[in-house]
Amino acid sequence: MTLLLFNKPYDVLSQFTDRGSPTKRATLSDFIDVPGVYPAGRLDRDSEGLLLLTDDGRLQARIADPRFKLAKTYLVQVEGEPAGDVLDALRGGVTLKDGPTRPAEVERIDPPTIWPRDPPIRFRANIADCWLRLTIREGRNRQVRRMTAAVGHPTLRLVRWQIGDWSLGDLAPGAYRRA
Repeated sequence: MTLLLFNKPYDVLSQFTDRGSPTKRATLSDFIDVPGVYPAGRLDRDSEGLLLLTDDGRLQARIADPRFKLAKTYLVQVEGEPAGDVLDALRGGVTLKDGPTRPAEVERIDPPTIWPRDPPIRFRANIADCWLRLTIREGRNRQVRRMTAAVGHPTLRLVRWQIGDWSLGDLAPGAYRRA
């Protein structure tokens, strides 16, 4: 069995091909040359961080299927400075258009020491921002972004840091290692 931990850079699709696009977009094949592995779950093009790839279909299903409630932890830069009641709302679960989310674990953190994003987040002198560590146990489409927007603090940058026991550690953007 092969399991790869990949630090997906911003603006990279979490798939190996980009058929039908009028312009070439970066894909996993630009970074990973290991035959027979496929992503276990997805990470949006505008998100960064940990993506697991495996050649084991059962493991892939276990990682990606929300029934198994595998914890996924994100470092999230949000617009504004959420107060305690906002964090409590995230902890209790937020109602989105497709229904309520499961409760999240969330805490404010100091800005993490991570790589700069390319392109950088647009700096606005009059609007504060802060970082959160947010853990969810489901994986709806763009869920973290929709949750922070629902509580009035849109996501500026989203980095998936950990899935279950697997973590990025010091893995550089665009690099991968075997687990």
